[in-house]
Amino acid sequence: MANKKFTDLLPANATPNLVGTDILAVTVDPATTPASNKTTITNLMTLAPVQSVNSQTGAVVVDAGSLNNFDFDDNAIFGFKASLPAEITASTYTVQDSDNGKVLRVNNSSGCTITIPSGLLSTDSTGFNCSFIQVGTGQITFANDGTSVINNRQSHTKTNAQWAAASTVSVANNVFVLAGDTAS
Repeated sequence: MANKKFTDLLPANATPNLVGTDILAVTVDPATTPASNKTTITNLMTLAPVQSVNSQTGAVVVDAGSLNNFDFDDNAIFGFKASLPAEITASTYTVQDSDNGKVLRVNNSSGCTITIPSGLLSTDSTGFNCSFIQVGTGQITFANDGTSVINNRQSHTKTNAQWAAASTVSVANNVFVLAGDTAS
């Protein structure tokens, strides 16, 4: 590409395959004593200000604050929201793909059997997670569908009592861990 005029290069709206070590021609101090110089894209980008963070422009200050008490000072954690659908009042419920990442409230005075089926997230349940809160007096019993596996360190299969919270997380396809305020 040696000995080409700028006007012979790709148009400004073309998408070249740039890498950080590519060299750019620059004019240093054009207002007073202009001089031709060169820089790499990497060097140029270290001088570039952030244009937008979460749709905010201008100077960006990252301040984690004092998180030693795990208090976000009433600020939202971006990207985190617990979804609370309607309470489950039936005596049985089978977890669905749409429950991924949700907190399900279960309220049945006689208890409710929650089935954790195989095949969540279509073909690979790895990473599926769902939390449950026992709102009423009836315990939540967790059951597999005959193909899925539910593991608990203490071999628990139920929530402990009213207001107990438990979560299931898929650690491998169709293999779940039940954790939280659980009982036999």
